[in-house]
Amino acid sequence: MPEGRIVKALSGFYYVADGDNIVSCRARGLFKKKDAKINPLVGDWVVYEETDPSEGYVMEIVNRQNELLRPSVANVDQAVLVFSLHEPSFSSLLLDKFLVHIEHVGIDALIVLSKADLVDDELIESIVATYSAIGYKVIPFSKRDLRGLEEIRRELAGHINVFAGQSGVGKSSLINCLFPNVSMQTGDISQKLGRGRHTTRHVELVPIEGGGYVADTPGFSSLEFVGIDEQDLANSFRDFTDVSDGCKFRGCLHLSEPGCAVQAGVEQGELSQERYDHYRQFMEELKEYQRRNKPW
Repeated sequence: MPEGRIVKALSGFYYVADGDNIVSCRARGLFKKKDAKINPLVGDWVVYEETDPSEGYVMEIVNRQNELLRPSVANVDQAVLVFSLHEPSFSSLLLDKFLVHIEHVGIDALIVLSKADLVDDELIESIVATYSAIGYKVIPFSKRDLRGLEEIRRELAGHINVFAGQSGVGKSSLINCLFPNVSMQTGDISQKLGRGRHTTRHVELVPIEGGGYVADTPGFSSLEFVGIDEQDLANSFRDFTDVSDGCKFRGCLHLSEPGCAVQAGVEQGELSQERYDHYRQFMEELKEYQRRNKPW
């Protein structure tokens, strides 16, 4: 049977791309059972059965590498985290929380700093320096002067990309600049709430030049630490894991353990104090989430 990738899911139909052909598929009954271990997601490679050249049934899901819950998309290999530098102002706390979730599912991150024309270069340089030192690609962008546009386009090629970030930062506007033929709604910042209105309604993979896809998604609707434990959180700070082999105890959580290489790195100025403070705050949030969601 043929194989393809689900590029859109809407109203019970899965649109499977097989080369240049798009096949509208329903899912076989085995996926609809309450105890089904896996259900089709946008991004999945699937085996399908054709009933005619444009219709069929999804029969099997193959080789899923990862899965995001909110938005529901599979096999993403790059998250484009779009963060505004102005209205809303840049939040390193929120960016670090996004990075935890991205790292936890094994997806690399491309950080895009939007509205770069509205702030001083000194702020931009500081943010770029901080996150570049950790190992992330950071690109300042402005839709007014189009700085960074071609560099972002090059970074997207060949990847399955999901865009995420605080509402109203310009995710959809950025995609419209990158791909003028892709029509997406955009939302303005809500002055009353200090955040944007959600405008995108479903998940769809849009093919891009150079190979790969961009996921048109509603973004992250929740940043609670679902499915994450203390060790997962510690492992989701890549700058900490780079030095954690030097910790005295295996499984060190870098809080109050003696001989902790991460705490020593922070004290010596080799690791970011701000990032470490965020880590400790997230650990408290995680413990609170676990208390609220005990299985008994």
